[in-house]
Amino acid sequence: MAAIIRMENVTKRYFEGRENELQVLNGIDLTVDEGEFVSIVGESGSGKSTIMNIIGVLDKPSEGSYYLNGIDVLSEPDRELSHIRNREIGFIFQTFNLIGRSTARRNVELPMLYAGVSGSRRRQRSRELMEMIGMEDRMNHQPNELSGGQKQRVAIARAMANNPTILLADEPTGALDSHTGRLVMDIFHSLHSEHGKTIILITHNQELAKETERIITLKDGSIVSEQRNVAKEASG
Repeated sequence: MAAIIRMENVTKRYFEGRENELQVLNGIDLTVDEGEFVSIVGESGSGKSTIMNIIGVLDKPSEGSYYLNGIDVLSEPDRELSHIRNREIGFIFQTFNLIGRSTARRNVELPMLYAGVSGSRRRQRSRELMEMIGMEDRMNHQPNELSGGQKQRVAIARAMANNPTILLADEPTGALDSHTGRLVMDIFHSLHSEHGKTIILITHNQELAKETERIITLKDGSIVSEQRNVAKEASG
């Protein structure tokens, strides 16, 4: 399979050249193939958030190279990086990040609006996605009328709006109870197995990580282990 993500010797430093310079990532080499379901795990301070921001083109490394779906991210201008984020990456965050005064359907349509998709196509696509997550009866509800699990399902539908190359999920069940978290994880498994989505799960939860095909463990800014889940790969 083709590599969707290829990082080589990615290093990240903050406050470069100052007395308080801090190196957070230490020469990361990472490849994620098309259609993989991968987890990146580690304790607080391990570098998970930093590597997530670089994968999501929200930040750039201090050194190294990063290719996303064949694009040399570091050579692209900021305007093009915004386009890459909108088209190539679907973000799902622990805090949902829905717009409060917009309906669930409008939230799902937003990435398509930024991408210049026509109104009729946006409405059709948003309905399809709300049906996919089992929330067609909540399309016209605002976020304050939805439960935490329902908000996260809307966030997943929004992440899928432009049919991105990868889904990048940052602690997606962290604010949910175990039952609701299970429903959300089941949606990810469906997107992976039935829709062939490449999914990267950022988590500190080892039990969730065990549900993915490959577990990458970070510690103090370095990858200390990679473990393939043979049973998951076989079932996929």
